[in-house]
Amino acid sequence: MNGIAFALHRDRPITPALVRALYDHAGWWPERTLAAIGQVLDSAPAVGAWDGERLVGFARAVTDGNFRAYIEDVVVHEAWRRQGVATLMMACLLDELKGIPVVSLFCKAGLVPVYLGQGFQETRQVVMHKVRS
Repeated sequence: MNGIAFALHRDRPITPALVRALYDHAGWWPERTLAAIGQVLDSAPAVGAWDGERLVGFARAVTDGNFRAYIEDVVVHEAWRRQGVATLMMACLLDELKGIPVVSLFCKAGLVPVYLGQGFQETRQVVMHKVRS
């Protein structure tokens, strides 16, 4: 991929402000503060896609480190979409999680083919959320 570099947060730190900018561009998570994003970055694996100094993609995982992980917040700036950025970020993150036997993710129905191509399978499980205000 021309000029795009992929790195885990521990190898090339991602600032909360850069993640916030990607969220804003995607219209995601307006309630997430820079402080909270910083805590998340420090607590679990995350990967960035970089075009020079510009963060153009981001994905993170939540894991117990042994049995389960799930991938969250896979986001790519609109100008870099459909170029394989998300696929390569996922490969990097999945490599980081290679010792975890079950890795899950949630996605919109239109993205199912993307993740099927990366070895994920649809399940019959129902995902439930309890949202606290």
